[in-house]
Amino acid sequence: MTLSSRSLRLALVAGEPSGDLLAAALLKGLSKRLPATTRYDGIGGPRMIAGGFEAHWPMEKLSVRGYVEALRHVPGILRIRNELKRQLLAEPPDAFIGVDAPDFNFGLEHALRDAGIPTIHFVCPSIWAWRGGRIKKIVKAVDHMLCVFPFEIALLERSGVAATYVGHPLADDIPFVPDTLGARRLLGLPDSAPVIAVLPGSRRSEINLIGPTFFAAMALMQQREPGVRFVMPAATPALRELLQPLVDAHPQLALTLTDGQAQMAMTAADAILVKSGTVTLEAALLKKPMVISYKVPWLTGQIMQRQGYLPYVGLPNILAGRFVVPEILQHFATPEALADATLKQLHDDANRRALTEIFTQMHHTLKQNTAERAADAVAQVIHARKPRS
Repeated sequence: MTLSSRSLRLALVAGEPSGDLLAAALLKGLSKRLPATTRYDGIGGPRMIAGGFEAHWPMEKLSVRGYVEALRHVPGILRIRNELKRQLLAEPPDAFIGVDAPDFNFGLEHALRDAGIPTIHFVCPSIWAWRGGRIKKIVKAVDHMLCVFPFEIALLERSGVAATYVGHPLADDIPFVPDTLGARRLLGLPDSAPVIAVLPGSRRSEINLIGPTFFAAMALMQQREPGVRFVMPAATPALRELLQPLVDAHPQLALTLTDGQAQMAMTAADAILVKSGTVTLEAALLKKPMVISYKVPWLTGQIMQRQGYLPYVGLPNILAGRFVVPEILQHFATPEALADATLKQLHDDANRRALTEIFTQMHHTLKQNTAERAADAVAQVIHARKPRS
């Protein structure tokens, strides 16, 4: 039977907002490539659900960052994985697609692959940056890897892992020239005042760790340059509630707090102070000067430092292969250091021009019609599978 003539079922697991974004793009491509009767279920977020996905558990159950922070969540996460594995082995899907969340997905994919279920993983873990030992897990767990960065293909192929470069959906969605003025007007910001977007994270733990430092840095910047305006997106109502005491403690700040709208907030900005993560790639695609920062508990930081292979953690620097934007991390991330670096990014016009050129080339490289490329790769894996008896 051909893909167009039989009913299919694909299981997916995404555990982060960035994974939800990637999976939603994939579902969009699959909806055009596979039969309309195809079912998609597993663990996912709101973007996936809006695309017709059936979530048996919400992805928030898996959204835990860091080694130490994850310990108290491990029993619950393992229960979910074991139950999902039991369900999928009892009623095998035509393929399983793990979207990022490698600590959760690789163990599940290994068991499913051993049972004859094709396994696809979307987003190669950062084996080129840290935790290179994961390649052994990938070899055992993954039939096919969908890569968002082009240099990952050769690394995987050396280990015998089939892979396809699909680019990143953000590069398809973000225009090459952002409409800064339009975004400002939609957010009620002045046309000409200097605007800095501040993004302290999308998890409670991130805001608890770095939020006070970011607010103190904003206070210093406001003191030095009274005309500067700040915009900060709150990813969810719960995070807005968490941020509100910090807002109330700094009444002098010319701050606009938005409900979501992170991309619009960054589009409106002249410079960005941002927590490390996928959002830094979004900022680069918007061609914005930025300062990247994060703080994690001491033990987590020590573990990450010992496993690190690259001198940088921000995606713009990783993709450029050098430091093109500053990273101020852990105990170095003082309010004074962040304020100094962010104001320099705001006012250095030569640096702004250089970054625009670097980020534009990056944008061209990552713009690959990800939804279509990824869906084609998934369809080929399903087609190559021997039909179940």
